[in-house]
Amino acid sequence: MDFRLTEEQRMIAETAYRIGDEFGLDYWREKDAKKEFPKELWQAVCDAGLCGVALPEEYGGAGSGMLEMALIVENLAASGGGATLGQLFMINPIFGGVTISKHGTDKMKEELLPRLIKGDLNFCMALTEARAGSNSLELKTFAEADGDGWRLNGEKIWITAVDQAEKMLVIARTKKVEEVQKRTDGLSMFMIDVKRDGLTYHPIDKVGTKTLSSCTVFFDDVRIEPEELVGTLHGGWKELLDTLNTERIVTTAGLVGAGSLALRVAVDYANERKVFGNRPVGSYQGIQFPLAQAKAEIECARLMNYKAAAQFDAGEPFGSEANAAKLIAAQAVADATERAMQAMGGMGYATESHLERLWRDARLFRFAPVSEEMILNFIAVHDLGMPRSY
Repeated sequence: MDFRLTEEQRMIAETAYRIGDEFGLDYWREKDAKKEFPKELWQAVCDAGLCGVALPEEYGGAGSGMLEMALIVENLAASGGGATLGQLFMINPIFGGVTISKHGTDKMKEELLPRLIKGDLNFCMALTEARAGSNSLELKTFAEADGDGWRLNGEKIWITAVDQAEKMLVIARTKKVEEVQKRTDGLSMFMIDVKRDGLTYHPIDKVGTKTLSSCTVFFDDVRIEPEELVGTLHGGWKELLDTLNTERIVTTAGLVGAGSLALRVAVDYANERKVFGNRPVGSYQGIQFPLAQAKAEIECARLMNYKAAAQFDAGEPFGSEANAAKLIAAQAVADATERAMQAMGGMGYATESHLERLWRDARLFRFAPVSEEMILNFIAVHDLGMPRSY
């Protein structure tokens, strides 16, 4: 078992960190305050070829793997972006790139992947519903057959970056629950235009991750064309898992980077701040131990995430590893940001310290994109062989 990165992987990680560092913490503080999409940073990521690292070479990607993508996200997050950096990769290389490259038509791949990789096309995914929540099999949004296409009606919630997206991956029922033998049947994926008659959306005000909007989306008799079907009609659930499970990897990578950043900010402050006899705050175990504990937990999440990514790249099952990594990372970074703020005292609460943004942003990932309770359900049932509780 070799834990060493290749020279190419180290170069990729270093490039990502350098790009993120060129923008830095002040850039993200400004974008957060203005609730603006970080378009300049994202374009720099795309210009450097990092957006398409795991996408096919024939469409302009690098043809590498999910491990390389995790390294990029982690280092961009650690250099200033924090946990929300992972969302940039969710909406584009994952929701758009992975979905299309694995299950899209040749026409979709030729038209959309090069634009995604260059940075002139953004995506979003409409899955979550208010009355379905984590139980995606209970979603009610329905695409009814209409000639050679469909008519879409329903409502989605907590949809990320709709206002920046040109394309939306929509998951809808094409057969109602009562018409199928298994609840996993009758779901389909569609890639539609955001600007389309009958599609409207409204922003949700929220605590953190303000650089990427969250919206409620309404579908009122929205026309879907036949060529907009992604994958198999009525068989989209299994295909969707390719998107959802890789989403876990980039989420964890963003969290690991955010935790590392929070610790760096806190340690720098604690080593300089002098108290009681002109000793640095960082010399006291009451400051050291909580930060050291957070460091240990973040390292464990990092290694588990690398294992999940490596297994994905090798074509091996990786769901258990991806879920465990995300669970530990979200909890560890919640602790790391909280302990880092505590170590800095009042300055940890000041906007200028940047920790309050990292703290606010990281909190989302205790329950999104999958809650820790649902991950524990998965571990209990799939990894421990215990009875299903839901």
